Amino acid sequence: MAIFARFAYASGANVTGILSARFAIAGALLTAIMVLTGRRWPRGRPLLVAIGMGAIGYVGQAASFFAALNHASAGLVALLLYAYPTLVVLLSAAVLHERLTAAKLALLALSFAGLALTLGGGQGTATGIALGLAAAAFYSVYIVIGARELGHVDALASTTVVCLSAAATLALSALFMEPRFPGASWGWAAIAAIAVVSTVVAILAFFAGLKRVGPAVASVVSTLEPVVTVALAWLVLGESLTALQLAGGAVVLACAALLARGKNRG
Repeated sequence: MAIFARFAYASGANVTGILSARFAIAGALLTAIMVLTGRRWPRGRPLLVAIGMGAIGYVGQAASFFAALNHASAGLVALLLYAYPTLVVLLSAAVLHERLTAAKLALLALSFAGLALTLGGGQGTATGIALGLAAAAFYSVYIVIGARELGHVDALASTTVVCLSAAATLALSALFMEPRFPGASWGWAAIAAIAVVSTVVAILAFFAGLKRVGPAVASVVSTLEPVVTVALAWLVLGESLTALQLAGGAVVLACAALLARGKNRG
């Protein structure tokens, strides 16, 4: 997604334009899947929670992530987002009263050390780093609220509501922040790829994989995401990270994988 976003920016789009188009396209496609498969829509409190998660949580996370790409490399932003497993563990302890074991505390400390190494290479501005960490914070709150309020709701149904409410919020935001859309066909192709490949296909593929390998393996495999982003940023965009940042990123990802496995087992 970070790679596609770079191309969308290069074609003249801004954050509001990219996100408005992304969620409108993704929401429409997910709605079509919901109708074709005859799934039930959330109702009552779960519906209101999903709307709030989309309007505030998902928009906040996505806006922070895409804005960060204007101030830091795609690889660094992808690595910063993976501070979220550490934040989820801390929030779960505070909000969901989950127990912090000695092993979890050790992994948390190691993860923060890895994050410090990742931030120490100077490959992004302070604004970019702050926005990258803000994306991780928004995502962490999103996950904790989802686990608390939507644990028994069909995941695809709740995700569809989240995308639709995010699209509605961004449509309203256009009254105050004018969206700029791509000025070239290849820019629109990049946004379509963000909506279809990085949103709809990614969600459906993750759910399909989740059923086949379980949450622990799925969570660990998902930590390949920033690795793929770093590799593609190097191959396609010519970006690079310092050896220190790569070492710190590896520590953060290893801790994320171990924390995910521990959380799923617990």
